[in-house]
Amino acid sequence: MRVMPAARFVRRLQNKEKQMTKLGILHPGQMGISVAASAQNSGCEVHWASDERSEQTRQRATQHNLKDAQTLENLCQTCEVIISVCPPHAADDLARQVLATGFRGIFVEANAIAPQRAILMGQRMQAAGIEFVDGGIIGGPAWEAERTWLYLSGPQAQAVADCFAAGPLETAVISTAIGKASALKMCFAAYTKGTTALLSGILATAESLGVRNELENQWSRDDSNFSEQTPNRVRQVTAKAWRFESEMKEIAATLAGAGIPSGFHIAASEIYRRMAIFKDAPETPSLDEVLQALLMTQ
Repeated sequence: MRVMPAARFVRRLQNKEKQMTKLGILHPGQMGISVAASAQNSGCEVHWASDERSEQTRQRATQHNLKDAQTLENLCQTCEVIISVCPPHAADDLARQVLATGFRGIFVEANAIAPQRAILMGQRMQAAGIEFVDGGIIGGPAWEAERTWLYLSGPQAQAVADCFAAGPLETAVISTAIGKASALKMCFAAYTKGTTALLSGILATAESLGVRNELENQWSRDDSNFSEQTPNRVRQVTAKAWRFESEMKEIAATLAGAGIPSGFHIAASEIYRRMAIFKDAPETPSLDEVLQALLMTQ
């Protein structure tokens, strides 16, 4: 298979007036499709690969006029930039699949993985002649300005940021060193998603011990908004719990790598594993249903 040197791809990206950047998205899920839309807004031609993707994913891609390369190999032959947006547990396998195609452009690892994992992935990519950029997305799907940030690090981070210049996805290049963007993502999510798991476990424990009403009453005395918002916070997270299970393990590895105890986020991973039964549920479960799922021995 004929491939183009990475340096030539980079020169293409730097010459926006002469050529539209061809960007591939793996994959256009709820987050990925918003990333793709921001790239389109910024003048990129966005491609995807429909092979083995769900009907929901196909509908998203069609709705947003993504160009279908059909297979991963075709996508990697066509595009100068590939962005990986997938569940953390699938990130390495997807990167290996891209490597196997002979791709020689810029690969953006934008998943919630530990920085040491991003560094190892970058080393493998660079050894194969691929320009690797570490990325970390903070916020929900990027449909509004100043709500979702893509942090980037690595030698070609600015070239990737230029692909999103018109937003609404915000970008920030924080370092030329691979691993920094993932480190920031992990530290941020350790609090936001970690505390939701903690609250879920606390409520389930209070339910089991028969003091949940009293606990909620005390929370109301201290902070009425907190007491009102907590049940919805716990209920709403169930839709993404299946993704957060592996993300908590990545956060635990990040903390351990810094010499910090990681047990809390290992426990948070188990909390989300028990919530994962609500994946693809037709409606958001009640708080009672969530707590019962947490209390079940699995």
